[in-house]
Amino acid sequence: MDSMNPALKRDGYSVAALRRMAQKRLPRPIFDFIDGGAEDEDTVRQNESAFQGWDILPQPLNGAAQRDLSATLFGQALRSPLLIGPTGLAGLFWPQGEIASAKAAAAQGTVYCLSHGSVCTMEQLAQSHTGLKWMQVFIYKDRAFTRELATRAHDSGYDALVLTIDNQMIGKRERDLVNGFTIPPRFDLPQMLAFAQKPGWWWSMRHELAKITFGNYVQSNTPESVAALAARMGALLDPGMSWQDVDMLRAHWKGRLILKGVLHPHEASEALQHGIDAIIVSNHGGRQLNGAMASVRALPAIVQAVNGAVPVLLDGGVRRGSDVFKALALGATAVLLGRPHLWGLSVAGQEGVEWVLDLLNVELDRVMGLAGAKNIQAIRDGDYLRPK
Repeated sequence: MDSMNPALKRDGYSVAALRRMAQKRLPRPIFDFIDGGAEDEDTVRQNESAFQGWDILPQPLNGAAQRDLSATLFGQALRSPLLIGPTGLAGLFWPQGEIASAKAAAAQGTVYCLSHGSVCTMEQLAQSHTGLKWMQVFIYKDRAFTRELATRAHDSGYDALVLTIDNQMIGKRERDLVNGFTIPPRFDLPQMLAFAQKPGWWWSMRHELAKITFGNYVQSNTPESVAALAARMGALLDPGMSWQDVDMLRAHWKGRLILKGVLHPHEASEALQHGIDAIIVSNHGGRQLNGAMASVRALPAIVQAVNGAVPVLLDGGVRRGSDVFKALALGATAVLLGRPHLWGLSVAGQEGVEWVLDLLNVELDRVMGLAGAKNIQAIRDGDYLRPK
């Protein structure tokens, strides 16, 4: 990306560097909302560190002078196996953050998945984004509302529905408790003082803060305060959901249905019997159950359980091109980016998200060249990893 902001390229030389840049720009409560996880945050850390459990065993005489990073998912050609995963309230980090991120994904030739908890509505995103788009939903106590969201996604032209199953109760996110941060944000005096300490973010968001809400839950015929809206959302979650509910949604939604939040191989095998089209191995970025297995550690058993019947995607902990390489070598079809794209968004909007994708693609290309892998399929077939 030759037209990229030189300062962004110079200072944002890695995902970790972009995280530090985001930390400098964002008020602490907002940054910690992205960065934090449940309780002691063990799973957050292990999502990243677990990639170190495998060494790459290069085969340079394979002669990978030219590398092809392109991938195919559901018959759709992608520039690379990097997708943008669902993250709530992206519009809190940059004006119209979801739309900016979706445009970045389209410019980079990949998929954008809209969070159920987006600031914009799914219809607003669809009007602004003609690229590949997925929509996240949950199983709610009000099953009719689950079906309503699926119908809206269909009518708006979404390519797939992502049923997230690990958010049936809200995890205890202690950084948010310490900061007094609520979802959606409560704009009281302590919060406003924290916001004012970051004038760059404050100035860019000055016209947006009053609009922050959960767009997909707003009922035009029943006005609600933001606090009441958040309370209603929390009350909708259902820890009693079951495979019967998956069947209900599968019968209602005729497009691609993806199951997100799978860590157990038995659950992956069972998903095949219920018409699931792809599985996302994920622990919600460590934001739900502290102590849950790291996503990449759970990946091999799920790949084995599925045995090629449907694509298996990885969500959680990807911070380097080498992480992407390892996930692919362990059998993943593609990986999703959560926090990294939000850090890029927080620093430079659409350009920042594009840079995150470009940065990781360049790193992946370098790893492939050094390891001797000419394309994505070669990574999967090439016996490139050894457990430590």
